[in-house]
Amino acid sequence: MKVKVVYPILKGNEEIAKDLKEKFDRNGIFVFNLISSPGAGKTTFLEGLINKISKFYRIGVIVGDIEDSVDAQRLSKPNVLSVQLNTKSACHLDAGMIREGLSFFDLTKLDLLIIENVGNLVCPSDFYLGEDMKIVILSVTEGDDKPKKYPNTFFKADVVLINKTDLVSFTNFSVDKARSDIHSINPSVKIFEIQATKEESLVEFIMFLEQRIKWKKNQKPSV
Repeated sequence: MKVKVVYPILKGNEEIAKDLKEKFDRNGIFVFNLISSPGAGKTTFLEGLINKISKFYRIGVIVGDIEDSVDAQRLSKPNVLSVQLNTKSACHLDAGMIREGLSFFDLTKLDLLIIENVGNLVCPSDFYLGEDMKIVILSVTEGDDKPKKYPNTFFKADVVLINKTDLVSFTNFSVDKARSDIHSINPSVKIFEIQATKEESLVEFIMFLEQRIKWKKNQKPSV
């Protein structure tokens, strides 16, 4: 019975997500969906990223949270539009919510759309949102067992950011074990080690992201 209930929900989500993807592709917008546990450093990472690249790219942000608008306020900049979606009891964003959020954006004036999902390592990975890339943040303060506990999330990730690496010596987290476990689940995933509070640690990831943004823009259909 669970399959019969869940399947129509996911199928409906996929249909909306397909339409979203077509819109993003038509406008040459690169989209990434950011997933992590609460407190892993999503918003701090995005603050640093936006500070580094917002002078060069037109950025929109959709923030998902159960309540409040604190994260969206933190990410709002003079040239960055940030929209908060409150999911109430829902533990994830779905494609229908993203479609509603897009009504606040002029898609012809975006290079990058960032979706900050609800803090959760379970259901957000099940809902495709039309994104080009899923990014998972794993904080060393969570423990290196998370990839094996939540394999579906790491299996679907295109990028994993191991965050708070400056705190490794204060934990029993093994970066080598985490890398090995992640690659055993998803051999093709790219892994970056960062300290979200230090923007200079994001340089390698930013270079990778910029390549993807430019690639997507070059794929934009000619009118």
